[in-house]
Amino acid sequence: MRSGSLQAYFPGPPGEGKEPTPERRAARRQVSGILFMALSTLILSVMHALVRHVGQDMNTLEVAFFRNLFGLLFLLPLILRSGREVMKTSRPGTHLVRGIIGAVSMTLWFTGLAFVPIADATALSFTGIVFASLCAVIFLGEVIRLRRSIAIAVSFLGALIMLRPGFQEIDIYVWMVLISSACWGLAMIVVKSLSTTESPLCIVSWNAVLMTALTFLPALWVWSTPTWEQLFFLFLIGCLGSAGHLAMTRALQLADATLVLPLDFLRLIWAGAIGYFAFAEFPDTWSLLGGAIIVGSAAYISRRERLKAKES
Repeated sequence: MRSGSLQAYFPGPPGEGKEPTPERRAARRQVSGILFMALSTLILSVMHALVRHVGQDMNTLEVAFFRNLFGLLFLLPLILRSGREVMKTSRPGTHLVRGIIGAVSMTLWFTGLAFVPIADATALSFTGIVFASLCAVIFLGEVIRLRRSIAIAVSFLGALIMLRPGFQEIDIYVWMVLISSACWGLAMIVVKSLSTTESPLCIVSWNAVLMTALTFLPALWVWSTPTWEQLFFLFLIGCLGSAGHLAMTRALQLADATLVLPLDFLRLIWAGAIGYFAFAEFPDTWSLLGGAIIVGSAAYISRRERLKAKES
């Protein structure tokens, strides 16, 4: 057997031989993107579990403020390194609208998350993609075609299966989760509009500053000085929230959006596991069925949106 064929079966140490081909480098970037996206979903799921834990003893208006404050401090070195130019904008009013919607969405989400089983809340949160599609039709004049219309209707059917109106009382905290998802969908449309003129870092920076300011006064209204233990958890919540979104941004830099964004649905798996082991929660059959329908419909809508963006 020739030595060349032996090398095929027993390659030398890493770094020996030729440089990786462009195809191999691209494949490595795709794998790295997948890992960063999976890490992002895990980080955000842990953050949501901490919000649920802290929110049972603290007012969630205060939790939202500290999440934004510590999240801003986490991002501050990146903002300072980029210089004052990053905050320059010709659309401060639009940033303010996005901040207000985001603050309302976060406050409602944190409040609902403190009382709704974490897996159920996560499944219902995926209706945000459906609300974003509806907002795009209403506010951006986008045309909604038959297949997306069917997917939206099926997603709402999944929500009805989970909630079973008429068969059980819909808790106010469940309504908060749904309204939060609708606000998130609207916020995504505002971000889509901002992205035509502003850089991603500009949008993130303005959002961090405004969300901190907007949640400060409501937090003062219900203020109760946190204990050192609570402050530690609040610090983790803020850092994990920013780290999760940075990991998601890194994933999108490394790999195609069509590859990594569907992995966002891993949040449902993490949420189910955390809910079971940390809070002794297990979804019933109706919640599992409705959640599966919502996630499937949201995945289809998300895939259609990315294919449309790729074609344009």
